[in-house]
Amino acid sequence: MDDAEWKKKLSKAQYNVLRCHATEAPFSGEFLDKKDNGTYVCGACGQELFRSDEKYESTEPGLIGWPSFSDVLKKGVVKIVDDNSAGMKRQEVLCSKCSSHLGHVFPANDSPSGTHYCINSVALDFKKT
Repeated sequence: MDDAEWKKKLSKAQYNVLRCHATEAPFSGEFLDKKDNGTYVCGACGQELFRSDEKYESTEPGLIGWPSFSDVLKKGVVKIVDDNSAGMKRQEVLCSKCSSHLGHVFPANDSPSGTHYCINSVALDFKKT
C-alpha cells in the first residue's frame, strides 16, 4: 500500500504509530489492562502477533504504561531492527508482513522469557477466543 492508502485505511493515531513510528502516550492504550483470552494482531494488516497468555504486567521502570509481552506468537511474525532515534539505542519491533511499527523490545528481568516486547495498543487489534 502506498502512503495515501494507509492514511485512508488507518485512524490518525494508528497512522502516526504504525506508519510514522510514533509512540502513544503511556497508560493511554485500550489494551494495557486487557485480560481476555485471545490473539493480538497487527492493527494495519491483521497478522497474528501475540497470544494473550504471553501478556504480562511489567514492573520495569521506563517500560510500564504499554502492553507487555514476553514472546511472539511464532517465529517470523515480527522483524527486529536497530533504532537509534530520539538519542537512544533501541530495537524496534515491526510487523513482518506490512513493516508497520509496533513498539520496541528490551531485555527485562521481570519477563518470564527475559525479553520484553513493549507494544503500542494503537498498533494492535484483538481477536477474542
